[in-house]
Amino acid sequence: MGPPWGWGKRDGGFVRTRLAIKLHAVLEHYFPERRVFLRSDNDTRFIRLKPASQLIAFAGVSAVVTWTIIATAVLLMDSIGSGNFREQAKRDQRTYEARLNALEAERDLRAQEAAAAQQRFNSALAQISAMQSELLASETRRNELETGIEVIQSTLRRTMKERDTAREESRQLALTLEDSGATTLSGDAGNGVEATLEMLTTALSKTARERDDIHEDARLALLQADEMAARIQLMRDQNDQIFRQLEDAMTISVEPLDKMFRAAGMNTENMLDTVRRGYSGQGGPLMPLTFSTRGEDPSPDAMRANRILNQMDRLNLYRIAAQKAPFALPVKSSFRYTSGFGMRWGKMHSGTDFASKHGTPIYATADGIVTHAEWLSGYGRLVKIQHEFGIETRYAHMSRIRVKKGQRVSRGERIGDMGSTGRSTGTHLHYEVRVGGKAVNPMIYIKAANNVF
Repeated sequence: MGPPWGWGKRDGGFVRTRLAIKLHAVLEHYFPERRVFLRSDNDTRFIRLKPASQLIAFAGVSAVVTWTIIATAVLLMDSIGSGNFREQAKRDQRTYEARLNALEAERDLRAQEAAAAQQRFNSALAQISAMQSELLASETRRNELETGIEVIQSTLRRTMKERDTAREESRQLALTLEDSGATTLSGDAGNGVEATLEMLTTALSKTARERDDIHEDARLALLQADEMAARIQLMRDQNDQIFRQLEDAMTISVEPLDKMFRAAGMNTENMLDTVRRGYSGQGGPLMPLTFSTRGEDPSPDAMRANRILNQMDRLNLYRIAAQKAPFALPVKSSFRYTSGFGMRWGKMHSGTDFASKHGTPIYATADGIVTHAEWLSGYGRLVKIQHEFGIETRYAHMSRIRVKKGQRVSRGERIGDMGSTGRSTGTHLHYEVRVGGKAVNPMIYIKAANNVF
């Protein structure tokens, strides 16, 4: 056996220290010295394995085994975790696609409801126009009847006065004859008196008949006036019902649009003023109604109709503005959202990514003018469109551009095809919305439009 570990130097000689002796005894107990014999045809050799060598070999093997177990466990956990993550991602994707399909169905339903409401509104407006014409005609007939009644009453009063005068003259004549004391009349005088009395009697009878006719005409005129008043009241009730329906329709149509623009963070009054200034002269704001041509104050119905017309004008302005702001989706085919607006991998992702197959059509999300239609650095093939209200949209990584710089495009017009040009890891559309040059979340506009379109 070779010398044990730990030699101490004392009094000029080497002695074993107690610690070295104890350590060597422990190693001898657990790792006794072993010899490995190697025999050949001519010779036999052996290798001596000291306790220290066995300890080192055991530690090395243990370290290798431990590292293998840990590495295997880590790989196994990563595999399980990645599998769960993929499954969760697939479930989230299916849920999101189902939600998207539901939103598209709801959007189509809302669009149909809006079209139906617009049709009902046009029909009600036509009914109002007819009712207004009939109301004006009935007002004219009523005025004529009132004038006729006044004439009849005046004629009746004059005729009754003439009748009373004739009766007084007849009475005076009879008294005159009685005062003359004539008991008999003969010859031409008697005949003259009788003729006079007969004339007076005929005139009184004629006057009485005219009076009766006038009374009857007045009674019929009053009945007709009452009937006309009832018809006018019925027309007013019908107009009131139509007005209520129109007011409800206006509320249902205007409020969602107002909510949509406010949800997109837009000042609605400034926006509507901008749209008003942009009228081309065709159509334009609706003119207020006037039912009187004599300079009188407008009636309550006229004021109510004008309020509805103002709401119609506001609705029209909102619909024009909706065409000029990017509320539509840039992709109409089936797609999936692959990346949203915000921080990604430590960098700002200033748009929303829509993934679909190569060559999928890409559409303008609002009316505007193309300001860029060529390659731009990491964007690849890029189209920029300038819209109203200081809004710009960008469509990046296209495989093909179908518009030119300076071209005016409409909402829903095809501007290119989906691709993977520039810095892109796969086929998708990178869509941006910028207001005043600052990037905003495009989903603000897309989600705001879900309640309307």
